[in-house]
Amino acid sequence: MSRPIAIEDLALVLPAKARLIGLDLGAKTIGVAISDVERRLASPLKTLPRGAFATDADSLTAIFAEFEIAGIVLGLPLDLDGRDNPRAQSTRAFARNLSTRTDLPIVYWDERFSTAVVTRALIANDVSRARRAQIVDKMAAAYILQGVLDRLRSLGRTQG
Repeated sequence: MSRPIAIEDLALVLPAKARLIGLDLGAKTIGVAISDVERRLASPLKTLPRGAFATDADSLTAIFAEFEIAGIVLGLPLDLDGRDNPRAQSTRAFARNLSTRTDLPIVYWDERFSTAVVTRALIANDVSRARRAQIVDKMAAAYILQGVLDRLRSLGRTQG
């Protein structure tokens, strides 16, 4: 069983080449994104419907195995002032429960503006409302994961 760790600690435990997965937990869906093995680029993978935790965990652990995931990034929806709220507490509970199903390291990433940023970009690119609804969660997951990839890269430069 693993507990969420700091990004700095994640940098220390990751193998040289391995994928990370980013998750954007919504009330109805889970946006999923994965990185390349060099951890340079996050790509949207899919949007899963939310169900019972056991079903969600089974779907996610299957993805972890399929893509040989080395770590999990969970978007943490804090309040604008940086404080926990019911959604952030729900995300932390999801992480605790998920940690009973996998030994992969889990980190949180502040996702306060991810959906808004992604939605604005999609609107700017003339993506229809129906299409935005289909892809916004996996795009937000990619945005969250890319933030962590960029942070890990900056840690590598400062530590090396």
